[in-house]
Amino acid sequence: MVSGPWRLLCNLFVTFARIATFAVLSARPVIANKSTILAQSARASARRSRPSPTAGQWFAVALFAITWAAAFGLVANTAPELAPIETIRVDIPQPVVSVVNDEEVGYWREDRMRRGDTIGSVLARLGVDDAQALEFLRTNASARPLYQLRPGKSLTVETDDDGRLKSLRFVTGDGQRLSVARDGDALAVETKAPPVDIRWQMAVGEIRSSLFAAADVAGLPDAVTLKMADIFAGDIDFYHDLRRGDRFTVVYEARYVDGEPIGVGSIVAAEFENRGRALRAFLWRGEDGRENYYGQDGSPLRKAFLRSPMEFSRIASGFSEARFHPILQTWRAHKGVDFAAPSGTPVRATGDAKVAFVGQQGGYGNVIQLQHSGAFSTLYAHLSGFAPQVKAGARIVQGDVIGYVGQTGWATGPHLHYEFHMGGEQRNPLTVALPSGEPLAPAHRLQFAERTAPAAAQLALARTLSGAQLASGE
Repeated sequence: MVSGPWRLLCNLFVTFARIATFAVLSARPVIANKSTILAQSARASARRSRPSPTAGQWFAVALFAITWAAAFGLVANTAPELAPIETIRVDIPQPVVSVVNDEEVGYWREDRMRRGDTIGSVLARLGVDDAQALEFLRTNASARPLYQLRPGKSLTVETDDDGRLKSLRFVTGDGQRLSVARDGDALAVETKAPPVDIRWQMAVGEIRSSLFAAADVAGLPDAVTLKMADIFAGDIDFYHDLRRGDRFTVVYEARYVDGEPIGVGSIVAAEFENRGRALRAFLWRGEDGRENYYGQDGSPLRKAFLRSPMEFSRIASGFSEARFHPILQTWRAHKGVDFAAPSGTPVRATGDAKVAFVGQQGGYGNVIQLQHSGAFSTLYAHLSGFAPQVKAGARIVQGDVIGYVGQTGWATGPHLHYEFHMGGEQRNPLTVALPSGEPLAPAHRLQFAERTAPAAAQLALARTLSGAQLASGE
């Protein structure tokens, strides 16, 4: 291989030879006798106009050829050296091949019950051709929930190549997973609680006539509607305080098993706009598992007392200093509120308390007196009966059912007479300022803010989507 200086010298040598050759070859003899040439024929003149190379020109051509060959000999071997070729051999192990047992191969199919379906028809649609399995499902008591599947419910089966049932599963009405599995020629039924998937769902509604009508339009389950009414019961009387145009937004838990809805859980967050004021509630689960609702700032939403001892009812007679008594036919004070409702309607305790009295009491008929903390007490009269746990001295939690609407004592029709006492004095339960419940502990404030942030974002999103729908006229 030629190094850098030698390569440069060769290039200069070749260039010099090219220049010399060009100079020699470019030389032409001078034509002395121009008139003689013109007198000759054009053909002869052409032959004489091509002079033969001179000795000097031949020497220049030879010199160029020699220098070119020398330069080529010097630089021809300038290509880089190639790396030696190395052969590598790797032994790759052969994959392990296993023979699949045809009896283990199954085919899964899923379908939903349709109106007019029988168990036989839906199984046939799923490819089941197994008389033994059909007889087992028909006669086995543990498999009876299969015959209670409603249209829309999902059924999943596994069959072999011949349509023989290998396994079957579905979710029962109470949220249990029922499975039928084959072991050889025998079939067995197993029912157990499956893992539950919790998803958040949103609903937005506007009051046109009633809370339940608005909830139905919004697609809100009745259980969630009742829970929402209970959450805001300390601030809103849902029978008397609602106005047309009031709005609510709810984020609640929906429970799923194998993709099938099985019910609803707790309300995660809710907002109710009533008479121009917006009330918001956020769920807090304590370490003991108890659930309470607070405002976004951690203030207690739950009051020490509910406004009404019944979820929904009609006021037959209000609190008054002078009312004409329908039985005594005289004017006298009515120091309570009468809620008209059908006999047997549940009556709930308006606050945490201890049972002070349960039994009959003159014109009150069947009556319950509850002693609450401090100077507060409540009375529930004209009951048709008492809840089993209501005994003198028993502890009662706010919202517990304690009795049922009746017509005992001095009553012209089924209703509940409810009194609210403060320091031994009867006060109007619909207008009295109710004390607040237990505030959120300061140690939980930061954690509460972190937990409620996603729920607050969901409320805002629901309001935005609802506003867009109203603006578009949907």
